[in-house]
Parts: sequence; structure tokens; C-alpha cells
Amino acid sequence: MRIVAWNVNGIRAIEKRGFFEWLKKDDPDILCLNETKAEPGQLSPKFLNPPGTAYSSFWASAKKKGYSGVAIYTKKQPLNVSFLGIPEFDDEGRVLAAEYKDFTLIAAYFPNSQPERKRIDYKLAFNEAILNLCNSIVKKGRHFILCGDLNVAHTPIDLARPKANENNPGYLPEERAWMDKFIAAGHVDTFRYFNPEKTGCYTWWSYMGSARANNVGWRIDYHCVNKDFLPKVKSSIIRPDVTGSDHCPVEIQLKRIR
Repeated sequence: MRIVAWNVNGIRAIEKRGFFEWLKKDDPDILCLNETKAEPGQLSPKFLNPPGTAYSSFWASAKKKGYSGVAIYTKKQPLNVSFLGIPEFDDEGRVLAAEYKDFTLIAAYFPNSQPERKRIDYKLAFNEAILNLCNSIVKKGRHFILCGDLNVAHTPIDLARPKANENNPGYLPEERAWMDKFIAAGHVDTFRYFNPEKTGCYTWWSYMGSARANNVGWRIDYHCVNKDFLPKVKSSIIRPDVTGSDHCPVEIQLKRIR
């Protein structure tokens, strides 16, 4: 099973850059989108059930038009799909939790803490809610896959210019400390598990200054799992070859689950 997560920075914008052609060709089993900036009622039917594919879709949309939002395209019908269940976060369309037989998939778009830490309290509260959700799933004897734009570069090797960004959103001490806490709880950043010291691996690049061409980026998109599910993970990769957004997709491949 291949699960891809991608911040598309507007699904209607990326549709014009060949999104549906890419989806049909790449053919992941599950695709989780971040920052869709749309709600189903604004979209034509092809966005909900892409023609020529076996996908059905689920959406979490923000009350504010053209803002935030996540979606899941899946070939296998989930047993259940739910929001986070906390209005201040669900009102921004930040989480979908899709329950499958062998795991719960959490598609999440973490808030940006914004300049001058304007939303740091909101973000840290969201982070704690996600950690509580992950811990509760494990406590029930189940597994989770958390994927999406976590809006944090965890360690210095996760961004091209750590020193220059020490006081910038996405690399604040509080944000990085939460990632430490998340991992200390027994959860795993799968890309770093397979590539513990690999540098130059990024998932987001500014549109300014030819950042992507020069690979001056940040790794802020993840697939994370609980440690007991790790033996089922075959690979975790970054897909910088896929363009169309200021982010690239990240992909996890699972071994056959019997």
C-alpha cells in the first residue's frame, strides 16, 4: 500500500497544473491533501470522484473561504471517517481521521505559528490535541499513521539555513520541543528512521529567490507512526520530482498486512 501526502496550496490552483493527470498516473492507494482551500460545494464532481479512477473522497473544510482544509482520496473505503472533534480546530478544516482495519490514518494540516509568534499558542494547543489523539489510538491497541504538513522543521538538518531561521515560524524552540515530546511518547518520524543523517532533503521551498532550484528548503511534511507499527513500514520517501505546489509530496509504502 502506498500512501502519499501533499500540501497542494489550493486544489483548484493545482488542478490547472495537471493534478488529475498526475493522480491517474501516480495511482497511490491513498492520497492525503493539505491546504485544499476549498469545500466540496465549491467544486465540480471531478474533484469529488476523479473520472477514470477508483477513488472516493472525504473533506474537512474551513469556515473561512479559501483557507486551510484537508482531503483524502482513497481506493479502499474506510470503516469510519471523523474530524478531530474540537471546534476551534475543526472550524479551520485541519484534520480527517480515517479508520481502516489495520490502522487509523490521520490527515492533518498543522497551523503556522506565524511571524512574531502570533498563533504559537493556537498551534501548540493543536499539537497537543494531535498527540492526545495518537496516544489514545495506541492505548486502544490500534496503530496510527499521521501524515501531512506539520509546519515544523525538527532538527538543523531539516532545513537549509537553520541559524538564519532560529526565530522564524516552523523552527521555533517551542515547535521543535513538541516534536521531541511526540517522539519521546514512542512515535516515529519515518523519513528520519530510514535516513537518520541524510541532508538536503526538503519538502517545501519559498517561491522567492529560486529557492527550489537551489534546494534552499525545509522538511516540514511527514509520515509518522507509532513504534509498534514501524515493522510494517517498507519505505518513506520525499518526491521533489513532483511539481505544481511550493511543497512536494511525501510517500510511505507499507508491507503487505495479513
